[in-house]
Amino acid sequence: MNMLRPEALKHLHPGWFSIVMGLAGLSLAWAQAARSMGGIAGALSLALGALAALAFVALLGLSWWRWLRQPEALAADLAHPVRHAFVAALPISLMLLAGVAVSALGQTGGWAAALWWLGSLGQMGATVWALGRWINNAQAGGWAQLTPSLFLPAVGNVVAALAGGAVGAGPWAAAQFGVGVTLWLALLTLLLARLAVHGVWTQRLLPLTFITIAPPAVAGMALLQLGGPAVLAWMAWGVALMFLLWSLNVMPRMLAQPASVTWWALSFPLAAFAALSLRLAGHDSGVMGALALLALAFASLTVAALALATLQGLRDGAWLAPEQVALSVAAPPDH
Repeated sequence: MNMLRPEALKHLHPGWFSIVMGLAGLSLAWAQAARSMGGIAGALSLALGALAALAFVALLGLSWWRWLRQPEALAADLAHPVRHAFVAALPISLMLLAGVAVSALGQTGGWAAALWWLGSLGQMGATVWALGRWINNAQAGGWAQLTPSLFLPAVGNVVAALAGGAVGAGPWAAAQFGVGVTLWLALLTLLLARLAVHGVWTQRLLPLTFITIAPPAVAGMALLQLGGPAVLAWMAWGVALMFLLWSLNVMPRMLAQPASVTWWALSFPLAAFAALSLRLAGHDSGVMGALALLALAFASLTVAALALATLQGLRDGAWLAPEQVALSVAAPPDH
């Protein structure tokens, strides 16, 4: 198998776990759709959840093998200004898989709770590690290193509230939610300042722009799970919609480039927005119901297209090869 070759395995960085996030997120969105669509949507949610679990197990095994055979590759990821943030994709994936277990299988204890706690504590650890890295990095690159990928280790704490209450960890999930929201507001301010001072991130990192949709979308869902007022969820939905429309501006430039695993950055944010839209729409058959279905269709088609591109990229080896500028922090070409 191509991805088992040592030279290919070297490029299996933590960003590949964004595939699990996208599949699990879409599973949760279809679980929301099942409330009005019925059994077919529920079956699709379960199938996507199973696919996410299989992808997680495969990536975890390959990542472990990579660490044993090429520890220097992992060390390079942890030291990289962009790739280090995707370390948080692993614990986030665990929490999302626990959420799938709750929504699709009705599991609220046992292995589902253990999975959630492992992801929750891992995410908190990743947050502390990332914040420490930012403080202690004597060679920080300043504004150039500020990209939406930094939302993963910091704002990923918001994901804890999606299934925290169901597994009996409501207070801790609420506390972790507070950490995520606080860091989101801080990082969002810095990110917007970076755009004004340094300009947008490189062309190959443009898919990361869609990550800005995820924090408010997940926060809206989390607020409802924590028993917060619906008006706050609607406010979060409005912010997520604004960032969705804003992110669509980079789509033409993104599509003009070869696809890479970085494109999976679109999947989870779009799925999270669809899930929140469906939750707020309920059984509404009016405008909001239509918008929710449109968001679900967009997220589903995006994940399907990414899955096909991934299979093609793995078959021809293009996705497990060095990318000269994909994870660079240099200024855009016109600077």
